[in-house]
Amino acid sequence: MKVMKWSVIAMAVAAGTSQMALASSQSESEGFVEGSSLTILNRNLYMNRDFRDNGAGGDETENGQSYREAWGHGFIGTFESGFTQGTIGVGVDAIGLLGVKLDSGTDRAWPDVFPRDGEGRPQDDYSQAGAAVKFRLSDTVLKYGTQFVALPVFSTDDARLLPETARGALLTSSEIEGLELNVGRFTSLSAKSEADHDSVGLDEINFVGGTYAFTDNFSTSLYYSDVKDAFEKIYGNANYNMALADDQSLAFDFNIYKSDYDSEITGTGSDEDNTIWSLAATYSLGAHGFTVAYQKSHGGFDTNGYIYGIDGGGTVWLGNSVQYSDFYYEDEQSWQVRYDLDMAAYGVSGLSFMTRYIDGSNINMGAGNPDAEESEWDIEAKYVFQEGPAKDLSLRVRQAFYQATNGLDNDLSDTRLIVEYPLSIL
Repeated sequence: MKVMKWSVIAMAVAAGTSQMALASSQSESEGFVEGSSLTILNRNLYMNRDFRDNGAGGDETENGQSYREAWGHGFIGTFESGFTQGTIGVGVDAIGLLGVKLDSGTDRAWPDVFPRDGEGRPQDDYSQAGAAVKFRLSDTVLKYGTQFVALPVFSTDDARLLPETARGALLTSSEIEGLELNVGRFTSLSAKSEADHDSVGLDEINFVGGTYAFTDNFSTSLYYSDVKDAFEKIYGNANYNMALADDQSLAFDFNIYKSDYDSEITGTGSDEDNTIWSLAATYSLGAHGFTVAYQKSHGGFDTNGYIYGIDGGGTVWLGNSVQYSDFYYEDEQSWQVRYDLDMAAYGVSGLSFMTRYIDGSNINMGAGNPDAEESEWDIEAKYVFQEGPAKDLSLRVRQAFYQATNGLDNDLSDTRLIVEYPLSIL
């Protein structure tokens, strides 16, 4: 699950717009070596999930595991070359991933963190590597190979020890100021806990779309994707930020997915569809942020509403997609209240807190069954060192408490301790 992707698109567009100049990006190329960078992100992750003796979200005799626990250290290496000079610049990017198990066990195994061996035990380590070649003409980049992707219809997940990676082609164009266009075709996707480049089962995804910033405060997005033998999706977003008095602002973020599911994925012998949307409003007052969000799912099948995963574990850019649940079931409606606190205003730069509560209801459990409900309460604290030898080292604690009724996951708690330290080699 992902935390709220609050204004991600708007921030990306703002960053791209701020770099616009009369000269194109390629005309200002530093060169293959001169523009290169190499970073290694060290990530130490401890997670446990207690299903309160209900067998990992269902019947204990069927699932047989009510507690999961994993502790490991991940190395996420990324090399990005510069572009050669000339009309068309050429470059190479590379990714190297290594996950090392520090603690887990057969009775506590978590396949979403560590892959299992033939006897069901968590492997001691797993790794993956890949590269991509890239070409740039003016302000348009074509990249082919293994890469991370962060788009609303195809987004690799980074919520565990190591991130997902995808293999394919992505064209990104920023020729018009304020407008970013994306066209992609990918044919494999690796899971967060697998070394295989094609472990998710993606056959082929094609997508097109873009984001346009009308002003510094208002942006919109529209994307279309087609996953072979699975579904087609249309995604839309509108984001507006309004300054009020000193140290005060009001922001609105609207997201919507329209999905048409093929019979191959529904298992019902017929096509189905789902529309899910969310609207969030955040009032910022100095160090404080107050958010209210509403999310509504229309349609689906067998309690399934919005479906994602084969198109990337991060492809759920919705207001109520939080630590554990996404509140995306068939016909579900959900409310969220959230509070953020930035302690920099009180003299402790780098320290922040967040808490939120989400309540979902009206989940369609099928004919003759009562509607289900779910709720989640999240608490999070994070500290990032601002200076000294440990500069950029971050410490993060995430805690979720989840409850549900009538056939969904029952009570559980989800605890995550995350330490990250980026090292810049080049």
